Amino acid sequence: MSSLLSSLSLDATLTMEMLERAAQPIEVLIPDAMMAQVERGHAFVQKILAEGGQPVYGATTGFGPLVDFHGRTAQEDQCDNALQHLTAGQGPDLPLPVVRAAMLIRLRSLSCGLSGISPAAIEALRAALATAFTPAVPTLGSVGASGDLVPLAYVAQSLRGVGDAYVGGERMPAARALAAVGLSSLVFTGRDALSLVNGTSVTSAAGGLAVASLQRSHEVAIALSALLTDLLGAAPAFLLPPLLAAYGHPAVRQVGQGLTSWLEGSVPSGTRSLQEPYSVRCVPQLLGAARSAVDWAGQVVQYDLEGVSDNPLFFADEDLVAHGGNFFGQPTAFAADLLSMVATQLGNLAERQLDLLVDPHRNAGLPPMLTPLAGEHHGVQGVQLAATATVVSMRRHCVPASTQSVPTNLHNQDVIPFGTQAALTALHQAKSLRILHGSLAVALRQAAYLKPGGASAPRCAELVAALADLVTPIAEDRPLDADVRAAADVLDRVVREA
Repeated sequence: MSSLLSSLSLDATLTMEMLERAAQPIEVLIPDAMMAQVERGHAFVQKILAEGGQPVYGATTGFGPLVDFHGRTAQEDQCDNALQHLTAGQGPDLPLPVVRAAMLIRLRSLSCGLSGISPAAIEALRAALATAFTPAVPTLGSVGASGDLVPLAYVAQSLRGVGDAYVGGERMPAARALAAVGLSSLVFTGRDALSLVNGTSVTSAAGGLAVASLQRSHEVAIALSALLTDLLGAAPAFLLPPLLAAYGHPAVRQVGQGLTSWLEGSVPSGTRSLQEPYSVRCVPQLLGAARSAVDWAGQVVQYDLEGVSDNPLFFADEDLVAHGGNFFGQPTAFAADLLSMVATQLGNLAERQLDLLVDPHRNAGLPPMLTPLAGEHHGVQGVQLAATATVVSMRRHCVPASTQSVPTNLHNQDVIPFGTQAALTALHQAKSLRILHGSLAVALRQAAYLKPGGASAPRCAELVAALADLVTPIAEDRPLDADVRAAADVLDRVVREA
């Protein structure tokens, strides 16, 4: 265990930051009290199955609309029955951080003891997270209405050595991957298989990672907007506290305070128009609204992380088996669609700020495309083209998934939230926004190089210096794709440290 990067205990509140940490091997500590609840829940389910007096969905019955038919008699066969027909996903593999975050969320939900899962299955999931083992899970398959059945089936299959998995980034048969990290194949009993697949953990994972990324990107947008304001020589009159207080939105005031902090010591040129373009002047209002939206979406996902997603649930103290819909991913579906809209509007802002910066008619005397020798060299012209393509891609993907209900499963699932697709899209949008911010940062670093004296505000000058460590001045044309990605990494680091 000494090689593990971090550890966490499941009796603590699961956070977005913990989801990100799970991308690497992580030691998950399950308190004795929680394991006692797992054992009690498992014993309760085994007792019900042994008595045979009542049907239990998925343990004694078929699945979905075949619930009115008997399942297989032997428990291990019934677990196989759950997994094999669900192993039908398509498309490229999910990003490995999403899969590992989903495993952590599933472990948290199952450890509450209401799913009847066996302690052996809990330990298998916990042990896998402590290694570099990551199941290979296809992107397409979940409709997010009965949990993430198809993708989580691949997780469960891999734990018993079926399918493929990754170790250290290398894709290989799951049985070989288990052996490579010193794990044994799991034998499922009871309702282990259904417990693992019958929850919205992939949706919650992608949604949580999107929230974490957008929270950072929001702070990055404040920093870049301040640097743009400084380099243009714009007066910060649009940040006056009485002005923003009159708007009535607390988050707008908070963004204004953040921008003011970055711009402390800035020296306006006195040559700008009375009113700046909206991509400067309305930044507090735009980013304030974005902050409110991301905060709300984050709270929704947080409820997911703290809840139990499965069906049925088993309440041993009440001698109750409760069949219902606690695997229906509508809350995070709505939240994720909002996150996609926020990411896209922040992308629109970054793209317009980049356009302002390269335009010699509006950029306070800087050369066109920020090139010191126009015509012979082209500065950030290619970067802007790629940014335009990126923002249009984001706009095209910004179509709500949460309202795309298509009945399926013999109309057993007759209304569907498609939260998984919503959350994965939100995460994709968040990654695209990072690239747009990296593109804008490369241009701002070049503007600071070309402007005599560079940034005047000390914090803005520090940001330029951090970017300059990895992004050299564009004195002549060169490939800038790696510079954009490096700048995005620098921005993440700067806001983390701040």
